Amino acid sequence: MNTLNDIFFTATASEGISYEQILSDVQRYFSENHAATIAGEGDKAGELLRELMTQYLIKRKYALEGMSTEALCARLYEDMAGYSFLRKWIYMPDVEEVNINAYNDIEIIMNSGRSIKIADKFSSPQHAIDVVRRMLNSCGMVIDDTMPSVVGFLDKNIRISVDKSPIVDADVGLNASIRIVNQQTVTRDKLLASGSGTEEMLDFLTACIRYGVSVCIAGSTGSGKTTIMAWLLSQVPNNRRLITIEEGSREFDLVKRDADGNILNSVIHLLTRPHENPAMNINQDFLLERVLRKHPDVIGIGEMRSAAESLAAAESSRTGHTVCTTLHSNNSVASYRRMMTLAKRKYNMDDSILMQIMVEAYPVVIFTKQLEDRSRKIMEIIEGQDFVDGKLIYRTLYKYDVADNIIGESGEVRVVGTHKKLQNISDDLKKRFLDNGISHKELRQFVKEVN
Repeated sequence: MNTLNDIFFTATASEGISYEQILSDVQRYFSENHAATIAGEGDKAGELLRELMTQYLIKRKYALEGMSTEALCARLYEDMAGYSFLRKWIYMPDVEEVNINAYNDIEIIMNSGRSIKIADKFSSPQHAIDVVRRMLNSCGMVIDDTMPSVVGFLDKNIRISVDKSPIVDADVGLNASIRIVNQQTVTRDKLLASGSGTEEMLDFLTACIRYGVSVCIAGSTGSGKTTIMAWLLSQVPNNRRLITIEEGSREFDLVKRDADGNILNSVIHLLTRPHENPAMNINQDFLLERVLRKHPDVIGIGEMRSAAESLAAAESSRTGHTVCTTLHSNNSVASYRRMMTLAKRKYNMDDSILMQIMVEAYPVVIFTKQLEDRSRKIMEIIEGQDFVDGKLIYRTLYKYDVADNIIGESGEVRVVGTHKKLQNISDDLKKRFLDNGISHKELRQFVKEVN
């Protein structure tokens, strides 16, 4: 004898049925009859689940207008055992971030910086939790009431940060930020075309990374720090040993190959791996200590986050290694104090001593920003010289001046501004460049008369 549920769905299967109704019935059927298949892992379990699902759809005569049985099965499979609609957005080339504000409020951020609300949404708060829980399970993370806030890594270049109730309201389901770093080639021409900087600015930064001058790239989230760092590290000569350290997900792909696939440069990419057991925790400070035993010429540290790595990276630079890293900061000058306060959390040292260490370690600080029109610019490059009597001594080498923000008829914003050279590098930095092998011809453009 058919249940009331069977009678309802059989009667509506041929017409007027919604996707949500089909999903609800399929979930009920498989949870009652094939729970082990849903929980199974691997390709064979997935193939069996799809095969059984297709048979059930045909048996029930389920169909949606404009969608084949195969397409309907694929969508149901993703909702029940995969990443649902999130998969297409996560693996779309131009998408940089997927933000789940609530189960029914999803937005994406494109590589251009533009934010777009999408029509896709989960059918319920629980549906959102189920899908995201599967995503976290795939990377060995668990989210539940005892651990309602989790950060995981879906792939070497995909980071996911999730909060669920009781941190967020139950009727929201959860909120999540899925950051995707598409490892696209960042070239000098692309940076110039986008107006990120001028030719001379890019030449100067290239000279820094090639001739032993450590650089810190500062800015807020989404300001273009990683893009500039990826390009800058790609300028490391092939005969120099480059080692990168990143937090959990790979944002750099700096190995160069010739037409036959042979590796041309010397690059090692390392990733942190957190662990509940402190003895097994592999953090940036641990990796940096190991890296120094591998005789690197250039060290790329994805981001300074803690006190230990802040001072360890600075000491690496002060002992002869070229270090390139990023930092969250509001402006160039404030970056040195931010480095100092990071280190201060762990090391009981005088502020002035820590500031002198940071200025010596990072002679050049770059400040990046995403402007109102979503363009990303190098806003300023400064040369830190010293810290004396509580005051930072520095030179502003290059700066982007915003002249106006013009709003068009349709509401779009266009930023009007120009990059300007304000000062030449100091004699000390000039000597450092020369000692490290730069030619007078290359150096000349950084010491020419400023207009």
